[in-house]
Amino acid sequence: MIKALIIDDEMHCLKTLSMLLKEYCPDVQVVKLCENAEDGIEAIKKFKPDLVFLDIEMPHMNGFEMLEKFSEISFALIFTTGYDQYAIKAFRFSALDYLLKPIDHDELKKAVEKVDRHLQHPLPQQLEILLQKIHSQSPPINKIALPTMEGLQMIPVNSIISCESDRNYTVLLLKGKQKIIVSKILKEIEEMLEEHSFLRVHHSYIVNLNEINKYVKGEGGYLIMSDGSSVDVSRSRKDILLQKLQPGKYNSAES
Repeated sequence: MIKALIIDDEMHCLKTLSMLLKEYCPDVQVVKLCENAEDGIEAIKKFKPDLVFLDIEMPHMNGFEMLEKFSEISFALIFTTGYDQYAIKAFRFSALDYLLKPIDHDELKKAVEKVDRHLQHPLPQQLEILLQKIHSQSPPINKIALPTMEGLQMIPVNSIISCESDRNYTVLLLKGKQKIIVSKILKEIEEMLEEHSFLRVHHSYIVNLNEINKYVKGEGGYLIMSDGSSVDVSRSRKDILLQKLQPGKYNSAES
């Protein structure tokens, strides 16, 4: 059994999530419903849960401020949030689990199953990345949290040269001839990197525009990257690439 707490300032949210867990996640035992962060802190100390469902927006003390009260987070964590799409990207960037309100029971089951498989405690770096991403006044984020076969890795964004699709995984080529396999599809990686200097140049490839050494013409052509590797460019994405490399010079009418 997974021992769980739910912390949310809205009683109907507490009751709804508790009922959903009872119906769809029988391996989860909810030991306490907490209506504020202060009660949540006391309940965590008392019950030592395996898993905490934590609302972000709460009066007096929000979810992030509550977590700062702990020198070490010794429980798995799933945020429950009504945040907009910008904040959802922040969760993806940090590789922290979240459920968007109103909570869908299928998404809840997936999140709990993931916790049941790993019972992974969030790393301080993940929370730092999340907070930086949500609060625009913070310094720019220069790392991305990615799940690999060895565990969660914090990868400097500017160390990524290219990303290649490999079915349900993505292979990242990094500076220094490093290669890592990430447990995310290429579309998810694309969404995480879209605010940085990365571009989808082929259905199987994303490249760091700052690491392109040469573009070789062709029907779609191909790129020579800074590490000497080559990346195919699809015909449908050629014009977009050229516009990025030389803004204003190319347009969609050019071949």
